[in-house]
Formats: sequence, structure tokens, C-alpha cells
Amino acid sequence: MSAPLDAGSPAAGTARSAGATLADEAAELRFRDPGRARALAAAIDRVCGQVGRAPVAVMHVCGSHEQSIAKFGLRTLIPRSLDVIMGPGCPVCVTDVPEVDEAVALAQDGVRIASYGDMLKVPGSAGSLSDAQARGARVDVVYSAAQAAELARDTDEEVVFFASGFETTAVATAAVVLGNPPANFSVLSAHKYIPPVMEIVAEMPGARVEGFLAAGHAATITGWAIFERFVERHGLPVVVAGFEPLDILAGLLTLTELIRDGTPRVVNTFPRCVTREGNRNAQNQLWRVFRTTGGRWRGIAHVPNGNLRLRDEFAPVDARRRFDIDVRRLWDYAPSQLTQVCVCGDIMAGIASPVDCPLFGKECAPDTPVGACMVSTEGTCRIWHQYGGHPDL
Repeated sequence: MSAPLDAGSPAAGTARSAGATLADEAAELRFRDPGRARALAAAIDRVCGQVGRAPVAVMHVCGSHEQSIAKFGLRTLIPRSLDVIMGPGCPVCVTDVPEVDEAVALAQDGVRIASYGDMLKVPGSAGSLSDAQARGARVDVVYSAAQAAELARDTDEEVVFFASGFETTAVATAAVVLGNPPANFSVLSAHKYIPPVMEIVAEMPGARVEGFLAAGHAATITGWAIFERFVERHGLPVVVAGFEPLDILAGLLTLTELIRDGTPRVVNTFPRCVTREGNRNAQNQLWRVFRTTGGRWRGIAHVPNGNLRLRDEFAPVDARRRFDIDVRRLWDYAPSQLTQVCVCGDIMAGIASPVDCPLFGKECAPDTPVGACMVSTEGTCRIWHQYGGHPDL
């Protein structure tokens, strides 16, 4: 089994400086060693103290990172000298209201919709796919684009896959589109592309983010070099990290060292999966099927090149071209006062925390979500509700 850090990488050096001799001590790799985790956390605290201002603020843009941080109780280890903010890393949470409305309108018109389970409760103008299902619409939960295509093969009905997710799931959708799907199958794409929204967050007035922890699984597709231009433009370091406790802590330690030293660059602390170039075959499929276009991310802003839409040559499998989707009738419904109070946008921008929302854990809970951050298992509010957020221990 390979080590979590390359022996010659900067992250390996920082891990050793924290007493975590990841490459030298054990023949069998342990990603969840409590002693090493405590040593890494102590090293983070020392480095943050050397920065000269507290707390040092960094952002990760991945719901999977927040899940691991919460699940393994890392916020009880991360020192208060470091503020780890969850950014817009939940694709379900940033799916905008008009995109949900398109799926709901199709469902209410009798088109069979297949989507991931998290998408069903995301509120649109006039309810969610779950609400449409309760009114008799055909809505199926699937675990992949391939399963949605199989569903279409087993029926004569039109099946629309309401597709969400970042680069990793978009590649899977592209593979299905390129794989000769059945004639009654089409895609309603709500896929998003992460790099452009990092630009938005970095340029937001009042933003205090000093560095980014990038998602290892997305970088497995794109490669880590994709962040180099971002670093050059904004002078902020980016560290690619995996999802085990030691992965995250080692990534945070490397990130705080780069901030302390004033050396903005990209560092890959997930070399067992991520390379500079990434997965070229997957990239070819992704960009063969999709193009980037501007669009609004729920609660964030209009993100130039932040949405992924099917290219013109794939119009036959593009639900937006295949159907006349009339969402105007849904927009006649005014948003509720509760929705107006929801602060999901500020949470995803790193300006607020779930506990700052007056609805959190009260009117807004997993069974009765008001905002999209409470719907998805990768949403900050849902994760904090499940695991307790930032416990004061």
C-alpha cells in the first residue's frame, strides 16, 4: 500500500516535522492514527502562531471534505488559530431554482425523471421533485447516469436524467452520452465546474480566505496544474488533499505553511491518486460532450463558465432542446418568508456558519429543509445538523 504523502513532497516534510513519520514508521499505512493526527494539529497551531494574525482563514470547496471533518471530529483537533471554512463545494446546494423548476415542470408534464436522491428535496419556485412525486409524477432515484440509461432501456417512456455534480460525476454523464444511450433517454444538465467559482469567492468583497484546500477526487480528473493560473492571478496558495483524517490535516498543515511563508503555489498532497496532468481520457470525454457557460449558482452569484451544458452536436440527448419546458407557470408562486430568511448563500460563500441562521435546526431540518444546504448529505447545514458542527470541547 502506498503512503499518503510522497516522501519527497513538501507535505511529507511537514508531516515529519509534526512527528508524523508517515513514510518511515510503519510498513502498513494507517490513515486514522490518533497520535499522528494530534501531532499534525499541534504543528498547525504552531505555524498559525507564526503567521502573526489569528485566526488564519482557509476554505475547502468540497462537501466530502466537510463530511470527513465532521465525521471524524477533526474540528475538535483543528486549533482555534485556524478557521476552516466550507465553501461552495456541494453541487446539489448550488443548483439554482430555475434548474430545479425545469425538472419539476417536466415531471408535472408527465415526463419520467431520474436523479440522485439528494436532488429530490431541493426546493424550486413551486416545490421540489419530491412534491411533484407526491402529486403523481414519475420520479426515480438512481445512483449513476448509467443506471438512468438502463431505466430508459427497460421502458418505452421518455426518461430524463436530471444530472448534478462537479467534474467527477459530469465525466460519468459524458461517458453515458457517448455510449449510444437509448433513443428515449435525455439529460437535463445541472452539472457545475469548480475552478470558476473559486475565482468568485477570491474576489468577493470582505472575503478573508487566505488559501484553498482543493478536492482530491475532482483533481484526479483535472490534474493539479489546473490551479496554477488561479494562484498566479490571486496570490493565494492551493493544496490538493484527500479525504482521510491524516490527508486533511497534512493538507491543512502544508497550506498554513505556504500562507506563513508568503509563497503562493499549488502543492499536491494526494499523489497516490492525483497527478499534474490528471486523467486525460476522462478530460477528453468531459469536453467532448460538455461546454462551459455562465449561470447563477444558488445563493452565490452568476459564475462565468461555471455551468456545464451539452454541446450542440448532442442536441438529441439534451432535454432542454428535446422538450418545450415551460417554467413560467411555476414562477407565479412567491417565495416564502422562510426562504427569504435562509442564509445558505452566505454559508457557502464562507461569510456565515449554519448556527448563524435563525432557521437552523428549527424550521429548517433534514426532514423539512428550507434551504438547499440542509437537503444534501454534502451540504454544510445537513452535515452540521448530523454531526454537531463545531463542538466546543
